[in-house]
Amino acid sequence: MSSPNPALVTERAAQRLPRIPLLLFCAAYVLPGLFGRDPWKNADLSAFGYMLSIAQGRSHWLAPSLGGLPADAALLPYWLGAGFIDLLGPALGPALAARVPFAILLVCVLVLTWYSTYHLARTEAAQPLPFAFGGEAKPVDYARAIADGAVLALVASLGLLQLGHETTPELAQLASVALFVYALAASPFRVWEARLAVLVALPALAASGAPSVGLALGLVGSVICMRSGYAPARRFAPWVAASTLLAAGVASAVSAWAWRAGSGALSMAGVWDVLRLVAWFTWPAWPLAVWTVWRWRGHLSDRHISIPLGCVAVSLLASTAMGGSDRALMLGLPPLAVLAAFALPTLARSTAAAIDWFSVFFFTLGSIVIWVVYVSIQTGLPAQPAINIARLAPGYTPRFSLFALALAALATIAWLWLVKWRTGRSRHPLWKSLVLPASGVALCWLLLMTLLLPPLDHARSYRSQVQRIALQVPSRSCVAAPGMPTAQVAALEYHGGYRVDATSDAAQHGCAFLLLTETLRDPRTAGPGWRLLARERRNTSEQEITAIYRREPGMH
Repeated sequence: MSSPNPALVTERAAQRLPRIPLLLFCAAYVLPGLFGRDPWKNADLSAFGYMLSIAQGRSHWLAPSLGGLPADAALLPYWLGAGFIDLLGPALGPALAARVPFAILLVCVLVLTWYSTYHLARTEAAQPLPFAFGGEAKPVDYARAIADGAVLALVASLGLLQLGHETTPELAQLASVALFVYALAASPFRVWEARLAVLVALPALAASGAPSVGLALGLVGSVICMRSGYAPARRFAPWVAASTLLAAGVASAVSAWAWRAGSGALSMAGVWDVLRLVAWFTWPAWPLAVWTVWRWRGHLSDRHISIPLGCVAVSLLASTAMGGSDRALMLGLPPLAVLAAFALPTLARSTAAAIDWFSVFFFTLGSIVIWVVYVSIQTGLPAQPAINIARLAPGYTPRFSLFALALAALATIAWLWLVKWRTGRSRHPLWKSLVLPASGVALCWLLLMTLLLPPLDHARSYRSQVQRIALQVPSRSCVAAPGMPTAQVAALEYHGGYRVDATSDAAQHGCAFLLLTETLRDPRTAGPGWRLLARERRNTSEQEITAIYRREPGMH
């Protein structure tokens, strides 16, 4: 027998988060990091390099390459980036143009998470119990409040912070997973929208480089649909199966299976790595999700639990099989946020207070640290933070931006007002316990991307290193770079304008310059016929060195 529904929600508790503050909050999370920076190492810059190579006609749309090195099977994200570079690159610049579609994908993830939770919360099993004398939450109001909580839980997840703002295939995978969860959730209510969504979701996931995850999700989704108590959901199972078959066909067409083979092995060490990763990567959603599973343990077969729980299990399995991959684990964040939201009606007041005070302490301390570092960079007082920045980003010259300072000040004031609001009179809405964690994450991200963006960009970009290389190697030169990482190849082509050959036998070709990546402990030699011009190290690494050679006259 099923245990009683644990949700007891009053009408006052089912207040929805006002739309304008919610939209402003999401904008404060999505937009910082979109402007004013270069692509960063490693995955961000590598993916951008493939997109730029396609857009500039240096490689084919069906076979992207970078310096002669073939790309993986994630064709769809590369096409998105290349298409936007073609469309907006002349006006915005290639780097910003490539980031635009991925910012849109992040917005889609937030929107789809909201609607997935909304539809699941409308199911009969998820609705709160009625009160004997009335006053319980109305079904639609309750569903909206739970959906608002899911968006806050997703934004508060630490793992989404950096990876969600990169220009990488994993963000397209994340959007595909969110679309799949939406399709399952909406299938009893939005029949044709759900069918279209599922037919797009799994093939898009396969075309974005995650075919195995797509097939696993298809299998889980089919089982959930067939066991559903909703007749429309049972009729949805063939559509999930069709999408799974389409995904397998797409993966075969782009040779995605070969790329994924041997990417990791399931082991106890991998399980332990995943557990440690989960502890911080999915905070604070995972404790709430565990609480949801416990409090709703008699309803594990109901759709509002089984759908997100099954999708989270696929992500955990994929991460473990890949030896603790954070990018595979990221795919579980939208369904994990959905699962966490259903803990909100069952949280004790003491638990909510503990979350609030931890968030106030942790994020206020984090924002103070960022402000202290910023003041030190600009004024030299206190001295130690500025010394640390100079060591981590050698050659960086401090710059002042009134616009960045104004944005950071407004965000800090908004945080102080929110803390006062939350710890004062606002005790009723279901989503109240996640306001401060999500706002704290958004605050610290916005402060980093305004106050500390210039030194961060200097440290994480290859621009300054390429500028030093350019003192020895003229622009548009042919450069041999055998064995060089794809991120550095992308930097040479983008920042330096070089024609790079990074294949294993590149040194035997006719390029006049040779670049070798070496370390202090493992120096490399170019062999006869090459003259050493200089050795340049990366800003943030004493060990990572690029040796620059020029071909001796008369050598071929």
